[in-house]
Amino acid sequence: MQDLRPMDTPPVLQREGLFHRGDQVYRIPALLYLEQHHTFLAFAEQRVSQADEKAKNIVLRRGKYQASTNQVKWKEMEVVRTAQLPGHRSMNPCPVYDEATGTLFLLFIAVQGLVSEQHQIQTRTNLVRLCCVTSEDNGKTWNPVTDLTDSAIGSAHKEWATFAIGPGHGLQLHNPTQSLVIPAYAYRLIGPEKPTPYAFCFLSNDHGKTWEMGNFTTMENTLESQVVEVNGHGQRVLYCNSRSTLRTRVQAVSSNDGVDFQHAQQIKKLFEPPHGCHGSVIGFPNPTKKILSSVDTWVLYSHPTDPLERKDLGVYLNRNPLDPAGWTKPAILARGPCAYSDLQYMGPGPSGSPQFGCLFEYENYDKILFIMFTLEQAFYS
Repeated sequence: MQDLRPMDTPPVLQREGLFHRGDQVYRIPALLYLEQHHTFLAFAEQRVSQADEKAKNIVLRRGKYQASTNQVKWKEMEVVRTAQLPGHRSMNPCPVYDEATGTLFLLFIAVQGLVSEQHQIQTRTNLVRLCCVTSEDNGKTWNPVTDLTDSAIGSAHKEWATFAIGPGHGLQLHNPTQSLVIPAYAYRLIGPEKPTPYAFCFLSNDHGKTWEMGNFTTMENTLESQVVEVNGHGQRVLYCNSRSTLRTRVQAVSSNDGVDFQHAQQIKKLFEPPHGCHGSVIGFPNPTKKILSSVDTWVLYSHPTDPLERKDLGVYLNRNPLDPAGWTKPAILARGPCAYSDLQYMGPGPSGSPQFGCLFEYENYDKILFIMFTLEQAFYS
């Protein structure tokens, strides 16, 4: 490949609005690509208004990738009707696919009534449930909801002011148990001080039959996260990239598949706006195939690039993911107001360059856009 030159608003293969503000507002995108089925699943929250307290349902659009045209053809939007607890609103879609069993898991949180996250933090009262629905036909139909709170969290639920998962895609690991991993964070009640958020992961080592909690990262004020399985330097680790209130992103690394995270540190090159913003990370095979390279996994990261506001969505590349100084300057995917995003790797495109899909909030939450692009378009054109 040529030397890396990030593009300012590079060309893309496809750009399409999937969810549009009308009588309802759509926020919190989550994207999953089932490579063996050439199928995209694009999830979002359907809300009565923009406010978090006005969330209602989780909605889905299914897309079929057609290699002959290098385009995705999307079906109409539908509500995931079973992803609901009575008296609760459904939030933070976090899908993960088990390649061994063919089961699609959609985890989400169910929040009681109209209670806000801030109200729970102020009153130190946790009114969030951890829930899951599954599908055996790639999201065409869904099984009834399962409330995982008691089995996966248990008594720790009372030790938190509130919690959330994701949002965005989860991950299946290439370890002996083919673990499923869902990133999360909780506002912990530690003494009389104000509750403080810490990131962690929910894990399943039995193909989603049961779920358990990993341990918290060592750095406080870590919130919405995503994880990547990284191979390099003779080891396989789980890399976590978290939103924070520290004006930069935070990374941590797990050598035991998400049970514990060490080496938490700020990523000086990846700015956060004043109140932070969700970002996405996705891993993919090193496309250079250099015999002497000791890093087998590269990582792409999407996030608003303006340090002062949620504006100008970009993607950053790290060819040595555990090095916080290894991030490139961003290639801008979209100019203007942008916020939450979710990335998926599709494999090599027709040109041989790694190909990606990105689902993101655009124009002050008026719409959620899907963009498909290659690494070459973003960094090597």
